[in-house]
Amino acid sequence: MRYIIMVAITIAALTGCATPIKKPQQAPVDSPTPWRSSSEKLDRSPTSVSRQPSPFMPHKPAPAPFLTSLPSRSAIVQSAVRLLGSKTITIQGRRIDYDCAGITRAIFLEHGIDLYRSAYSEMHANGVRLIHNHVRQHGLLHQDEDVRPGDLVFFDNTWDFNGDGLFNDPLTHVGIVEQIDPDGTVIFISRVADAVARYRMNLNQPHIHKTTEGRVLNDYIRRKRSTDPDHTARLTGELFSRYGNLLSPQKIEPFQMQSTQPPYQQQISDLSSSGGTEP
Repeated sequence: MRYIIMVAITIAALTGCATPIKKPQQAPVDSPTPWRSSSEKLDRSPTSVSRQPSPFMPHKPAPAPFLTSLPSRSAIVQSAVRLLGSKTITIQGRRIDYDCAGITRAIFLEHGIDLYRSAYSEMHANGVRLIHNHVRQHGLLHQDEDVRPGDLVFFDNTWDFNGDGLFNDPLTHVGIVEQIDPDGTVIFISRVADAVARYRMNLNQPHIHKTTEGRVLNDYIRRKRSTDPDHTARLTGELFSRYGNLLSPQKIEPFQMQSTQPPYQQQISDLSSSGGTEP
């Protein structure tokens, strides 16, 4: 298990929420090494969202075990909670940054699921799209209210991924749902600014940041830029794309393309030939 955690965190450091992925080569096998994280108070202001990772960083696949059952929702959530507050990781004395797609992949990889693996091919896919396409093949993508802890939540247009200055950038951020409050506010874990933290989204009131009582309904997820038009969407509820259910995908939505291959019946030998570059 320590080996899987180490590999997961290493991968998380090498890939990004919006990082296009090159065709991978087999990653060398290192001895398991404990990792440490550091944390500090987070800035949640509208302008606090960190810069995006540099493009064209390589993706190195990790061995995935043959699974006969899915992890529990509580196990996924607990893995995510353990990363709260992390700003960096230290592996063999090397301090490495990581982002939303990388940490999301690392959390599931700890439980034997590689979210960057799927049968779909797409040039220059970022880490979020790789994860989205894994769910597309093995789980359920939906936009209804049936969201549960351990589900994935995807966002569009959280930054200008293609650099054209337009609001046309799908699948630029991902997080893991931790809980749902009685008023429908979804609390999810992700890295938006400097560290892994909890963020909120309320689709019943997507344009409201805080209530008059000061309770946060929707966090800022897109950086405010001088070039943005007036009233540019920046809140989580405004930029929500869809949910991803990998842990209990019983029903199929109209836009969901379900694979005929049994979920997660993937041999380790498939990894080197899967391509992994595009979902």
